[in-house]
Amino acid sequence: MKLAVKNMVCDRCLLVVRQQLQALNFNVKAIGLGWVEAEPDPDPDQLIAIASAFKVVGFELIDDYKARLIEQIKNIIIETVQHSDMSELNVNFSTLLSEKLQKTYSYLSNLFSEQEDNTIEHYIFRQKVEKIKELMEYGDLNLNEIAFKMGYSSSAHLSTQFKKMTGFSPSQYRIEKTGRKALDQI
Repeated sequence: MKLAVKNMVCDRCLLVVRQQLQALNFNVKAIGLGWVEAEPDPDPDQLIAIASAFKVVGFELIDDYKARLIEQIKNIIIETVQHSDMSELNVNFSTLLSEKLQKTYSYLSNLFSEQEDNTIEHYIFRQKVEKIKELMEYGDLNLNEIAFKMGYSSSAHLSTQFKKMTGFSPSQYRIEKTGRKALDQI
């Protein structure tokens, strides 16, 4: 059975979900951000036990179609922004989401806005800002390299968008270190 799981945002999340299911004597056939396939198929009582085990570690089972779709949108964005080199992708998120989810972008955009009180574009932007903060805190890349890695046309463009979102220029952020947000809190 394939289960939809909310708040899975990284490789450690995959590990924790796997461990929780194995502790409940389920075999994990496949797993990815936002979903897990387990066997044998859980009965209703076992689903309650899984939901309880997940809740303790910050995850939720999703049974509503629209909520699953929203979580899929978020996971595609997180995977693309947080775990890919944006300079190599030359990604158009509207096309990417439409192709992966087999829905029109206008439908996905309207659904996301209704359910999240925010736009997909703003969510993407917030994910990018958190990734930029991470890259700045590592200190291995200068701002030009970060801009290139994140797919921005220039460091000036990155700086403008970063300041719009955080209230700090990238150089001010490096000094202030105002903190990053957990990906599941964005």
